[in-house]
Amino acid sequence: MSHTVPTPTAFRVADLPQNRPTVFELRPDAQTLEAIAKELDLTGLKKLSFKGELHAFGKSDWELIADLGATVIQPCVVTLEPVTSRIDEVVERRFLAKMPELAADEEEIEMPEDDDAEPLGATIDVFAVMQEALALNVPLFPRSEGAALKEAVFTEAGKKAMTDEDARPFAGLAALRDQLTPKDDE
Repeated sequence: MSHTVPTPTAFRVADLPQNRPTVFELRPDAQTLEAIAKELDLTGLKKLSFKGELHAFGKSDWELIADLGATVIQPCVVTLEPVTSRIDEVVERRFLAKMPELAADEEEIEMPEDDDAEPLGATIDVFAVMQEALALNVPLFPRSEGAALKEAVFTEAGKKAMTDEDARPFAGLAALRDQLTPKDDE
């Protein structure tokens, strides 16, 4: 989450003290909450807070540890009724001056062990980290209480509809097996 354009929420790495943590707390205003909600396709966003600290991590790296709190409102994936969810997560990011090398000539690569590592730039924008963490923690399939999908059957007019049971390829084989297997009581 490093940017070259300075923003009010970006800390210049060169200005950060090495011997003590830099504390921050973000509580976006209503207009900013509305913009974030729109960007994340949320119906609403309330009580967003991001509070934590940046501190030196080794000789040239930095670590961010913060608490993310938010109340999000989304449409239910079944009924489209509003669903309110609370998000409370600890966010950790490590900004590394030198990222581990990945071999470019290999067809497959493994994910690095530290998936919270990011390349260190000239600045660390805590607002961008907050937005990313919120996007990663928003429920993917919110459901209102008691909402459940029922069997839906679609077909062209005049044709027999295919049901979920028909879609199970081994159900027919199991029925055939049962017909061919001799019964013990006969």
